[in-house]
Amino acid sequence: METKFDVIVIGELNIDLILNQIEGFPEVGKEILADKMTLTLGSSSAICASNLSSLGLKVAFIGKLGNDIFGRFIIDQLKDKGVDTSLIIIDDNLKTGATIALSYGEDRAMVTHQGAMSHLSINDIDSKKLKQAKHLHFSSYFFQPGFKNSLDTLFKKAKQAGLSTSLDVQWDPFEKWNLDLKKVLPFVDVFIPNEVELLNLTGQANLSSAINKTKNLSKYLIVKRGVKGSILCYEDKEVVQAPFLNKNVVDTIGAGDSFNAGFIFKFIHGNTPEKCQVFANLTGAVSTTKSGGTRAFTDNDSIMKIAKQKFNYTE
Repeated sequence: METKFDVIVIGELNIDLILNQIEGFPEVGKEILADKMTLTLGSSSAICASNLSSLGLKVAFIGKLGNDIFGRFIIDQLKDKGVDTSLIIIDDNLKTGATIALSYGEDRAMVTHQGAMSHLSINDIDSKKLKQAKHLHFSSYFFQPGFKNSLDTLFKKAKQAGLSTSLDVQWDPFEKWNLDLKKVLPFVDVFIPNEVELLNLTGQANLSSAINKTKNLSKYLIVKRGVKGSILCYEDKEVVQAPFLNKNVVDTIGAGDSFNAGFIFKFIHGNTPEKCQVFANLTGAVSTTKSGGTRAFTDNDSIMKIAKQKFNYTE
């Protein structure tokens, strides 16, 4: 059966209100100023989906929104990026999630209201939906309690439906890191944590030990390391890839999600894991050239123009 989509992304949906050029740090009872403000599509999952679409893939999203102004904004933003929104569930009784992000150079502090995202569950996902795509990407496990203890079931469903799979668990706001990787990762083709997340998930003190504990669980393990590049592990190989460094970072919001999009884009097209890794490093860097996670990603030609101008990258 011919598939309708290249990728289905399942995950959280929220808006991002990003404050840049902030004078100092917030204190209770005091007020500070930010010289720049951006309202944009938030959520790791939505940023990844949007950027996959901008790169040229057919992408659908499964998530949950409230019937409110933020929900309508998110639907419009996804549609503008070419993402199919027909599988998104709108609930009149819920509020759409929102994140306030305070951006300081290459780092940020964030406060999130989960809203509708915390109500999406495994019961909202059936095999008929999954069979419409070639690949499933899931992100932000700890923001979606509806998948607690059932994430392996989701990935089993995807594999049984014939999809390749990828996972980025993202940060745990409760910092408990309760996820049984041995139960989930055998059904994951591409596991894409960042370095800090992997250390926390494995309870290890150093990256080498964390990699050794996880590298044989999924087909591919790729660890995002920001300005240190990335490490790819598969079979008996460990590939260290240098980063593409942006000398004028606008902000880093969505850089990891853009990295995911770059890897999945090349992976879908059958490239070698090493080529996927290089392109992922590139798209992560491209994201930092504009504010928010999606503004640097308009279409493939524009993305490759930034890649050539800023990072001297050509294919």
